Amino acid sequence: MPREIRLDCPVAARCGACQMARLPYAEQLRRKEACVRELLAPFCPVDPIVGMENPFHYRNKTHAVLSGDRAGNVVSGVYRRGTHQVLPVNDCRIENEKADEIIATVCRLLRSFRIRPYREDARAGLMRHVLVRTARATGQILVVLVASQPILPRKNDFVRALVAAHPEITSVVLNVNDRATSMVLGKRDIPLYGPGTIEDVLLNKTFRISPQSFYQVNSLQTEKLYKTAIAYAALTGRETVLDAYCGIGTIGLCAAEGCGRLIGVELNPDAVRDAAFNAGRNGVRNARFTCMDAGQYLLRMAAERRPLDVLFLDPPRSGSDENFLSALCTLAPRRVVYISCNPATLARDLAYLTARGPYRAQRATPFDMFPFTDHIETAVLLSKGKADA
Repeated sequence: MPREIRLDCPVAARCGACQMARLPYAEQLRRKEACVRELLAPFCPVDPIVGMENPFHYRNKTHAVLSGDRAGNVVSGVYRRGTHQVLPVNDCRIENEKADEIIATVCRLLRSFRIRPYREDARAGLMRHVLVRTARATGQILVVLVASQPILPRKNDFVRALVAAHPEITSVVLNVNDRATSMVLGKRDIPLYGPGTIEDVLLNKTFRISPQSFYQVNSLQTEKLYKTAIAYAALTGRETVLDAYCGIGTIGLCAAEGCGRLIGVELNPDAVRDAAFNAGRNGVRNARFTCMDAGQYLLRMAAERRPLDVLFLDPPRSGSDENFLSALCTLAPRRVVYISCNPATLARDLAYLTARGPYRAQRATPFDMFPFTDHIETAVLLSKGKADA
């Protein structure tokens, strides 16, 4: 790994999104691996971190906040560190380059169509954010225009001009966020062009991605992560597998060919619908998906004495709650593959599972899913009883 790889971003200090912007990439990897090793030292060995050969422009989801300048131009960017003041950013080193170009075009079109950006202080104006999702494998692009109301003036002309400038765009959606909130997306999506979704491919499986879907932002590293997680599961074709916090079904469906039965559990109903669609899209017949709290589902399985061999879980940064972990210990599947985006909460949850459950952590592999930031993804294998990995 060339030690001279650096971010070289002129706004990094004011933006704050890339906390490791000033460090050479090799040093970032060293520090991240050391962090995981320190936190997981009481539990298991840690493999070397899996980094990227080219750690630039890896994000397949680009979010821009909109504002206006004194000359009447619409500007896009990010919130300055610790504020809600918009810092103009036109060329982000970690975002998809085509997405940045599209956002710049949206800003120009907003001015020419006399559509005002939203002002938080006055709660006035229309356009709040632009979200662009790009699919690495298929090249499809979804543009989400986040507005404070469901009416976009001259919407057909606006979309026509946007697609003419960027024919690669396959879907445009108007998302309505009329709440005084820091959340980017509202609950209502109005397709303006195309199907309102895009498709991407992971490990030879095709996945539908909607504006609200959770989808890992680094597709290249995600494939490496999922290959390791599936290898940890050591599937033989007979197992009953549960994919907790399954989202649109990515991990479970990638593993489905190797198991006897796949169950996905997710609390977001839109994600469950996408997961069921993705199963059909890929001809996966041994999977079903349930809209339910994952902890409650585990407790139900335990009460009904339903067998479970392998559990995949990929919880949010806060980790799993105690109800889920307690239910997991009660149900006690033979193997657990824990994918975490927060080493601190991962260590906390491993402490619970190894102290109160029948588990021992066998091994862990960290992945650099987010170069130049301080975020780390880690896959951990837990098995019942003695080490057997």
